[in-house]
Amino acid sequence: MSSSPAPVSEPLSSRAVIRFLFQSSRRGVAGAALLGGLSGASSTALLALIREALQPGAPLGKMALAFAALCVVLLASRIASQTLVVRLGQDAVFRLRLQVARGIAAAPLRRLEEVGRHRLFAALTEDVTAVAEALPGVGALFTDLCIVLGCLIYLAWLSPVLLGAVFAVALVGILSHQAVVRVAFTSIVAARRAQDEQVRHLLSLVEGVKELKLFQPRREAFLDGALQQVASTYRQHLLRGMTLLVAGAAWGHTLFLLAVGTLLFIVPRWGSFSPDVLAGFVLGILYMSTPLEFTVTFLPQLGRARACLQNVQALGLLLADAPEPQLAPSARPSWSRLELRGITHAYQREQDGREFVLGPLDLTLRPGELVMLVGGNGSGKTTLAKILTGLYEPEGGTLLLDGEPLTGERRALHRQLFSAVFADSHLFDKLYGLGTPDSQAQALLERLQLAHKVHITQGALSTTALSQGQRRRLMLLTAMLEDRPLYVFDEWAADQDPTFREIFYTEVLPELRSRGKGLLVISHDDKYFPLADRLLKLDYGQLTEVRGGQESTARAAGAKHG
Repeated sequence: MSSSPAPVSEPLSSRAVIRFLFQSSRRGVAGAALLGGLSGASSTALLALIREALQPGAPLGKMALAFAALCVVLLASRIASQTLVVRLGQDAVFRLRLQVARGIAAAPLRRLEEVGRHRLFAALTEDVTAVAEALPGVGALFTDLCIVLGCLIYLAWLSPVLLGAVFAVALVGILSHQAVVRVAFTSIVAARRAQDEQVRHLLSLVEGVKELKLFQPRREAFLDGALQQVASTYRQHLLRGMTLLVAGAAWGHTLFLLAVGTLLFIVPRWGSFSPDVLAGFVLGILYMSTPLEFTVTFLPQLGRARACLQNVQALGLLLADAPEPQLAPSARPSWSRLELRGITHAYQREQDGREFVLGPLDLTLRPGELVMLVGGNGSGKTTLAKILTGLYEPEGGTLLLDGEPLTGERRALHRQLFSAVFADSHLFDKLYGLGTPDSQAQALLERLQLAHKVHITQGALSTTALSQGQRRRLMLLTAMLEDRPLYVFDEWAADQDPTFREIFYTEVLPELRSRGKGLLVISHDDKYFPLADRLLKLDYGQLTEVRGGQESTARAAGAKHG
């Protein structure tokens, strides 16, 4: 399924990163501002002290003590301000990462599939990391801007007229720099879009490395074609944006040097300013050069962080568009009848991209019943299982639990009825949320013939580097430990050897049924169809039922090869 492109709004200003810090603590940011202001005031006082110390007959002894005291205040306030901003920034990034993670967990499965996991992965790693790396610099930037402001106040005290002339020169740099930044930000946003595609191709590289090794033309076409093209696009956009930012920053810094040249070589010829005032201005502008240099150097990194923060916020809004309710940890529903009435669902087929309509379907499941579902590839079996388990919301029809329609919070509660193992289910390296004694889990490992491969210690699996069949047995172990009222197995036995396939159908499933569990098993193993209480066949989106296991082999043989 193709993913929708990242939403792009108007470029975020640098204030967006500051506002992001406010999410941590307004008091903390206010404290950092006060400390930054103290640092700027100390720097301004040092500038004035240096200028006075250069005058003939200055009391250097007293000034030395004042100079030392100001240096201590400047050092302490600068460290405190930047440390506070770093702490606030990391707190904000911590919450941002968890917010995105919770947004992914709460978003409807269909929405996540539309977004694409490459975008989700890039947001959790690339975007959040870029913001985290930029935030410490925001602390230094904040302090340096306070120093610049203090210097400007001091220069205004020396000569408002001369400061106005300097501002006239600086205004040209500010306006031209902002024009360049806007163009550069457009390229950085385009680079961020290309990064999503690059992550998608890298995921394909990792997951499809066996196929690439087995077919040389495919490997060359993928590496030298698709991957190289998207990587080149990302590089071009990023280089253009970063180059423009660096050039704009350098231009703005150069204009300040031109202001110094104007003070040294032009103003003395046309103005009546004293050499002492001119020297103070030159000293002040040079004194500001270090914080200004950091500011213009930091702008490219800040611009990238702005683009990444914009992407994360846009993705968060997209995922939050249809959030699912949060259930209490103890929520565990009961059931006696689950019904699908007139269920319909449309989607694009992977084979040909055409729209496929599932349904209308009618189905009733009850406790202690083993139902097997057969059908050809693309007939909608997995989609039906996802609708049944509440992972997909049907476009038409109604799901009823014990006669009550499943809507809103009841839909989320309905999902807690199920343990499911799909063809693409993920195997976690720990038994999260179970609290099962290791001895009980280890006993199941013995039964599933995995004890020689895996050990469980405090709920953690010693390894997940197993064959596909063994991994699916561990998923079965997890499902059995969850002990839910309903079980769904999607072609679970397809990767098992004949011995364990026999165990699954003749031992595991009958045991679960005897415990009153509802069972829906998607299968092509016609040998075991007679074990089912009911056999369902899904063909071209329509569901039919075969009564009696003895008829299943003849009626479902075509579905197996369809």
